[in-house]
Amino acid sequence: MSDTTVRWVDLRPRDDAAAVEAAIRRVIEAGWFVLGPEGDAFETEFAEATNGGQTIGVASGTDALTLTLRALGIGTGDEVITTALSAVYSAQAIVMAGAHPVFADIDPSRLTLDPAAVEALVGPKTAAIMPVHLYGQPADLPALATVADRHGLAIIEDCCQAHLATCREAPVGTVGVAAAYSFYPTKNLGALGDGGAVTTRDSQLETRLRRLRNGGQTTRNRHTEPSAHSRLDEIQAAILRVRLPLLPSWTARRRAIAAQYRDGLANAPVLVPANLDTGHVYHLFPIRTAGRDAFQEHLRDREIETLVHYPVPIPVQPAFAFANPAPCPITAAVCNELVSLPLYPGLRDAEVARVIEAVNTAPETGTL
Repeated sequence: MSDTTVRWVDLRPRDDAAAVEAAIRRVIEAGWFVLGPEGDAFETEFAEATNGGQTIGVASGTDALTLTLRALGIGTGDEVITTALSAVYSAQAIVMAGAHPVFADIDPSRLTLDPAAVEALVGPKTAAIMPVHLYGQPADLPALATVADRHGLAIIEDCCQAHLATCREAPVGTVGVAAAYSFYPTKNLGALGDGGAVTTRDSQLETRLRRLRNGGQTTRNRHTEPSAHSRLDEIQAAILRVRLPLLPSWTARRRAIAAQYRDGLANAPVLVPANLDTGHVYHLFPIRTAGRDAFQEHLRDREIETLVHYPVPIPVQPAFAFANPAPCPITAAVCNELVSLPLYPGLRDAEVARVIEAVNTAPETGTL
């Protein structure tokens, strides 16, 4: 990588570097590293920021989903309907909780869970719906809530890519019984390591989640059920406390970059994401092209990094062959076309302009 490369993402602390270093030093000097005052304070502050009720810090977004399913009593013999297009970890969480994943196809405009496809898959074993707010684009929560209410199902929102997103002005994470967040370094609110959280307004669910994240303990050395340790450590919590107040401005910058892409790529030989929600927080900006390999090579020749999210539909991953998934043709087609352009708060306008110029001069590769 040269100094002139437009990075797909740059995770190095910049405007927050001094504050992050001070937060780490504060934890080290305090000598309390797990389930301490930094974690408690972050849980309070994140709950206020997301309007999601109580926050329970855990070790990752995957654990947040897994523990939520377990806390709801969803496991062996139950089915959970989720999307065929996402990072694999949403479906992994269902399996880790002991339940059976059922994959529904996507809405081709939102690229999120299609409510009609979900409705068609509801059966006697269905216990929950797990929509993923993919790329920062909220799923169609009102329509999914209608399906859930009709059949008496829980909704567990995967908000791992959608911190501060809203759906028709309602914050994501407030429609379902609980929501899961990831603080992996690339996320809109990222730590300098792994981390995650659950938000919920259900006090009984909160109590069980706090027990499950801590080895099933109710009090020290008294375990009422088997569970693992999954806790947000104090150093990551302190870093997140520094970064949480910056998240609104970082989100505004992401939206500004997305707007530049939309304006600049209006006549480009690619399909840009539909502009469906003002509450989109643009974790990623995935365009679609019929000739992905040639397109990525064209940008690589111009020192512009791209990635693919995601090249393989979850149902056809070898890990999920046991689930005997039904075909998801829209997801299958889209996975062959997606390319994520650089988008992060530190991306400069001059770099955005370089990306736009490169995309506009990409070779025509057919219609989508």
